[in-house]
Amino acid sequence: MESFVGLFDPCCQDEGSHFTIDTLPEYLPPEAAEGNVEYKLKLISPSQSRFEHLVTQMKWRLREGQGEAIYEIGVEDGGMLVGLSQCEMDASMKTLYLMADKLGASISILRERLIYCGSDFVPRKAAEVLVRKVPDDQQTIEIRVAVLGNMDVGKSTLLGVLTQGDVDNGRGSARLNLFRHLHEIQTGRTSSISHEILGFDSCGNPITYKTCRTAEEICDQATKLITFIDLAGHQKYMRTTVFGLTGHSPHFAMLVVSAVTGIAGTTKEHLGLALALGVPIVVVVNKVDLASSRMLNQTLRQLEDLLKGPGCNKACVQVKSIDDAYSAVSMVTEGNIAPVFTVSCVTGTGIDLLYSFLNVMPPNISVLERERLIQLPTEFQVDETFKLSDAGIIVGGLLTRGVIREGDEISVGPLEDGSFYPVKVASIHRHKKPCRVVRACESATLALVGCQNINIRRGMILANSHPPVCLFFQARINLLFHATQIMEGFQTTVHVGNVRQTAIVMKIMGTKGLVTNDNGAVIFRFMKHPECIRPGAQLLFREGHTKGIGQVTQVFRHSDLSPISNHAL
Repeated sequence: MESFVGLFDPCCQDEGSHFTIDTLPEYLPPEAAEGNVEYKLKLISPSQSRFEHLVTQMKWRLREGQGEAIYEIGVEDGGMLVGLSQCEMDASMKTLYLMADKLGASISILRERLIYCGSDFVPRKAAEVLVRKVPDDQQTIEIRVAVLGNMDVGKSTLLGVLTQGDVDNGRGSARLNLFRHLHEIQTGRTSSISHEILGFDSCGNPITYKTCRTAEEICDQATKLITFIDLAGHQKYMRTTVFGLTGHSPHFAMLVVSAVTGIAGTTKEHLGLALALGVPIVVVVNKVDLASSRMLNQTLRQLEDLLKGPGCNKACVQVKSIDDAYSAVSMVTEGNIAPVFTVSCVTGTGIDLLYSFLNVMPPNISVLERERLIQLPTEFQVDETFKLSDAGIIVGGLLTRGVIREGDEISVGPLEDGSFYPVKVASIHRHKKPCRVVRACESATLALVGCQNINIRRGMILANSHPPVCLFFQARINLLFHATQIMEGFQTTVHVGNVRQTAIVMKIMGTKGLVTNDNGAVIFRFMKHPECIRPGAQLLFREGHTKGIGQVTQVFRHSDLSPISNHAL
């Protein structure tokens, strides 16, 4: 998503105004044919045929943005900000509203800019407008954000403030609703994976528990939902954190750092995990109310050095204004810049900028890729299971491909022998609301019937086909760290999607062993039971201080040990 990057100087803004006065014409990048950003110089009294063409064009941009489009009004296709008179802007906005109304979409003005050209003292105006329409096949636009960071940096408190709509009392009151276990409340530390939602209405206003009593009310009122995945920061819960990143497939990761302690504990490891999985990074420096200006500047310098260093190669840009917040969206999606927000959960400093950013944050998967996944055979990964007396077996997770409808007959597995067991989907819930269908890239909980005689575990899948099940698989790995040398017989915990199991290195191709920073092709064998993994899947493995990443290149079917490569799927 392109935006007015670098064009707004907060020092030139009048208090309470979004307008910026500038003496020189500025440029945006040229308009792209693909994507959800559209440049329009003016939209004044179009003919009927022209209006229909404009509506079709808006429909295309909304489809490209999976329900969201950005219109830059007063901008030429080449990117030059020409601006419009007030009368022309009013007429263009009227046409834009009519176009959106034709599609059942809503419009909100993100920001406006006053442009002075040469000796012309009559300002011209350019505007950036968000158009939003929930796709017909979705209940809401959904973004998943994993929250990372060391222990005691205030991750859960920050999520409490964002989702509750109230500041913290300085003693952690905002985080209490996020904890799932008594020991978490007693220690103030997260040890499990918890989910919280934040909604935005069609005008971009946050919908929180301050105005809604239940998650169902938030879902009913919201056109966009942010699902926060709150992960543990303590080193001893690292396996849970890794599973949250690999199994829940977040669109973005929000790395929280304390302004007081700076880069400490598991911060670097969490950042490395997100980068290894290709998850875009947003940094939030918390507790600025407790830090002196010297401490805050020191923390920001540490972040800059870390993000610019080897393995990251990202520029660090601090978000200081609402214009910076909107510009940060394009920074994250482009991948080479990491925006940094400075916030306080006690005073509320910077929270409004974080809201503005989250409101326009797009999913990081293209509409073509999502449509491709929807057409594939169904696979739903089981991330958690529980049993209710009135509903039976419930599984929660992410639908990675295909479509599941209420009443579908499907199979769950692999079991201990690698087989699948037939079950039926009795009901589907998304964000605690019942629904009839769930599509690829959507998370849901499913009530299953007919599975009372089997043990459904985390790491299984629901499928309507015969996915590859294996004990042995081959991967191309990069050993990030090991104290000595990895050799055949080495055991490690392997994470592939929602699969987490101990595996043994059976064979290292072309060499006897691997040391730190070595690359190699390795054959693994799962220790306990077969799993369903696919060639091309990302792989993480760790054991103690040993860490490595890689990609699955071949799986050997459990039934006949015939290899399946990435080219075959």
